[in-house]
Amino acid sequence: MISLSNVSKIYKSKLKGSQPVKAVQNIDLDVDKGEIFGIIGYSGAGKSTLIRMLNGLEAPTDGSISVAGREMSKIRGSELRKARQEISMIFQHFNLLWSRTVRENIAFPLEIAGVSREQRLNRVDELIKLVGLEGREDAYPSQLSGGQKQRVGIARALANNPKVLLCDEATSALDPQTTDSILDLLQDINERLGLTIVLITHEMHVIRKICHRVAVMEGGQVVELGKVLDVFKHPEKPITKRFVQQITEPEETKDTISHLAAEFGQGMVIQLSFAGDDAEKPVITHLIRHFDVEVNILQGKISPTQNGSYGTLFIHMLGDEAEVSRAMAYLNESKIGIEVIENA
Repeated sequence: MISLSNVSKIYKSKLKGSQPVKAVQNIDLDVDKGEIFGIIGYSGAGKSTLIRMLNGLEAPTDGSISVAGREMSKIRGSELRKARQEISMIFQHFNLLWSRTVRENIAFPLEIAGVSREQRLNRVDELIKLVGLEGREDAYPSQLSGGQKQRVGIARALANNPKVLLCDEATSALDPQTTDSILDLLQDINERLGLTIVLITHEMHVIRKICHRVAVMEGGQVVELGKVLDVFKHPEKPITKRFVQQITEPEETKDTISHLAAEFGQGMVIQLSFAGDDAEKPVITHLIRHFDVEVNILQGKISPTQNGSYGTLFIHMLGDEAEVSRAMAYLNESKIGIEVIENA
């Protein structure tokens, strides 16, 4: 559905003596039809520039971009406008028309496309039901919550039956509960309509919850790419490890673990990482039953992804050195991730 080949975007500086800014560098990327594809990176990574090139708002300096069978880097004028009807976008700050009602906002792209009034009304009714805005049709944006505004934005983006939906930090302005509801809606739309979705974010929770694959960007380059569960299991780059830690090791985790471990005194603090079917194995039960060690669970969490579950568990293990070594050998044989955090 989407293919990028050796794509770069360089901005020339207007200041004398300043170097050009390489916003995007040498990116090769393919997104399958019907896939929810995430692009994650911190500010300045180049992800916003990349997504703007997908709908022709920016032209690449080098390389080619194909979306839904059209070469976006080459088309202009009416052909580009036609292509954009098949590539819709939703935004962080909603970009609604404040003088128009919910119904009128959703109908706006249909008016531009020349759709008849009767067809517009029928289509708007369908979309209002799809995004769960029944009863709010005649409200103005100022009367809506943040989540409702984003639902209007999603409905408006779907008005012309696009093949691709681009999401530019679509949940960054929302609280966690509302974020989850919007992500659930996007996942439902993807499954019902077979719509290809590309979203950019700096939040690993968004990637974890609905994306099938993820590209990690840093310095204008894609530094890591793969299925979400694979990236969780084996993050290779330091930046990817930091993103994964957003889910597996919140900021308070290490302080909490150290505090709890101190209560048990001597022993070893171990982080265990489970992925896919491994998350269902009774590893701790086997550890306690078959080895003469004392095991205390300090903290744990299991997070579902589109490719399977991923979990982390922090334990404190105490016992004779030889018995602890046998227990560690068992853990290694279980093919789960093991990292010794503290060894007192």
